[in-house]
Amino acid sequence: MLWSDPQFWLQLGQIIVIDILLSGDNAVVIALASRNLPAEQQRMAIIGGTAGAVLLRVLFAVIIAYLMTIPYLKLVGGLLLLWIAVKLVLPEKEDDGDTKAHTALWAAMGTIVMADAVMSLDNVIGVAAAAKGSVTLLAIGLAISIPLCIFGAAIVLKLLDRYPVLITLGCALLGWVAGTVMISDAAVREITTDHAGDWDHVASFACAILVVLTGNAIARFAARHEHVTDVIEEERG
Repeated sequence: MLWSDPQFWLQLGQIIVIDILLSGDNAVVIALASRNLPAEQQRMAIIGGTAGAVLLRVLFAVIIAYLMTIPYLKLVGGLLLLWIAVKLVLPEKEDDGDTKAHTALWAAMGTIVMADAVMSLDNVIGVAAAAKGSVTLLAIGLAISIPLCIFGAAIVLKLLDRYPVLITLGCALLGWVAGTVMISDAAVREITTDHAGDWDHVASFACAILVVLTGNAIARFAARHEHVTDVIEEERG
């Protein structure tokens, strides 16, 4: 019987550890994407975004072997994650309109799903490897990842409210993950095969710094532009 097999519980334990270690990044992006929403919409964004992300994980789990043979897939995904991280660095403009709030909710959920899709590749690979072809173990592993992401995001949200500097650090973490994803692409590995370990750290660190510098530069430019616009409007008034 499956439940009485010690090997089953050993593999399940490995899957739980993998989920705990790798769900942290997902919790961070969920919290960052929903941090500017009202409390009620935060819950909706977390649950809706996580549900969409998990559906993608199921799809990835089915076709993971094929996905890993596609060159440049991770490279493109990493660039997408870089763009998302830079966007999350930028402060959101407050708007009380119902239409804007509704749009912001769907935008947050879309951001969560896109970012999670990129970051979940390694998660799904790890879980699939530990499951060793067992559909039951794979399903349990995916199910475990849901509460880990939801509860983890709720905790991170509270920390972001209390310590705003963590927003920048969280976005830098996403940049680091983006660099890790891109450097692990099959096509990139062919170029960096002789010094893979060195390039891994350089790419991750460079992308983390790039996210912070680019996000802050865009924010300062936008602030100056807004200030100039306000001055012009006041002079006209």
